[in-house]
Amino acid sequence: MSSAINPTSSGLERDARRMHQDDKPLSPGSVAIGVVIGRTSEFFDFFVYGLGSVLVFPKLIFPFAPNAVAATLMSFALFPLAFLARPVGSFVFMWIDRNYGRGTKLTVALVILGGSTASIAFLPGYDTLGYWAVALLALFRLGQGFALGGAWDGLASLLNLSAPANHRGWYAMIPQLGAPIGFALASILFGYFVSNLSEADFLAWGWRYPFFVAFAINVVALFARLRIVASKEFGAAMEAQELQARPIFEMLSKHAIDVVLGAFVPLASFAMFHLVTIFPLSWVTLKGGQSAAEFLWVQVAGAAFGAVGIILSGVIADRIGRRNQLMAGAILIAIFSFSAPFLLDAGGKGQDAYILIGFFILGLTFGQSSGAVSSRFTQYYRYTGAALTSDLAWLIGAAFAPLVALGLASSFGIIFIGGYLISGAICTIAALSLTKVLDQQ
Repeated sequence: MSSAINPTSSGLERDARRMHQDDKPLSPGSVAIGVVIGRTSEFFDFFVYGLGSVLVFPKLIFPFAPNAVAATLMSFALFPLAFLARPVGSFVFMWIDRNYGRGTKLTVALVILGGSTASIAFLPGYDTLGYWAVALLALFRLGQGFALGGAWDGLASLLNLSAPANHRGWYAMIPQLGAPIGFALASILFGYFVSNLSEADFLAWGWRYPFFVAFAINVVALFARLRIVASKEFGAAMEAQELQARPIFEMLSKHAIDVVLGAFVPLASFAMFHLVTIFPLSWVTLKGGQSAAEFLWVQVAGAAFGAVGIILSGVIADRIGRRNQLMAGAILIAIFSFSAPFLLDAGGKGQDAYILIGFFILGLTFGQSSGAVSSRFTQYYRYTGAALTSDLAWLIGAAFAPLVALGLASSFGIIFIGGYLISGAICTIAALSLTKVLDQQ
């Protein structure tokens, strides 16, 4: 009777697993493909918005700003809203997961995520709606973040569970490939329209197409994820309580210190994340060196370098251990922070070097940042702990990076982005050192 009152997807998921009980086991490769597709869709949505916050919104939504720098800063002020909404989304969707099933949670979350992104494509500008255009853009950005909190599916954990003990680093890096792939797709789409349209046509209609595409990509990602959720392997992990959602406050009562440490461990790579993707495009657009169209294609090449770095991170982590690999990556970012400002301010060639070197170093560190201290969570709380830790890490490390970096660079000089980067590296080194001390106790 209660299931009729509160219909869930859990029964359908169990039925699907029984129907496929004679099928071959779902291979780690199949799980990996589903995970990469899912992560690519999430990063695509966020990067389409990020690129739009540089190329479109300052002129379309904030034309009343006194100058181009102020307009871009206003655009970047809305950027963190998604990261602020993400923990709220995790809280709400964890409840949906417990009461209505993982399939229901993912379906609702990805429809909201794709719908929020696609809705921006229909957004009129400030000249039509006035300040309502700003309010609607903020609402859709909040929708993106809220939905992303529900898109956490535990599939990366399932992949890790199936990994051989001596290849954990390799399997850990696979979900991270979604970031450079999503960024490359978003950059290619924007690069095509920026390169082939006049500025008037691009601002009138060309920029809208990348936002349209987001909904279709999320539909593909949803089916890829639901296929894995309906697998026997996922069901076994759920029955073993490895992927079940727990009340967040209950988890915090047991693992608050692990959540805090986990949020600071990846800070070096997360601080650098938007300093090689969104911020440099804004700097080039505002200060020159090369055209936005040219720079977008350089960033596509940078994404390829980042993917290579992510893959290498898996090889290195299996040789020296994930903690040592993350420590080495933080040191590389600290070293890069001294040259980064000079490269970015050295014209086209320097900007190209900044992107290619920066993306490669980012890949080496970002590749192992996911679940860096998830082993500290007990099995019972690992799914919920990893989700909340990821939310807080992105909020602390990446949410305000474009706004802070552009504000510091435009007010005090480009040299200050080096200080921003090195502060993230110091936080990562300190957090890793503290986790090592706690693990030895």
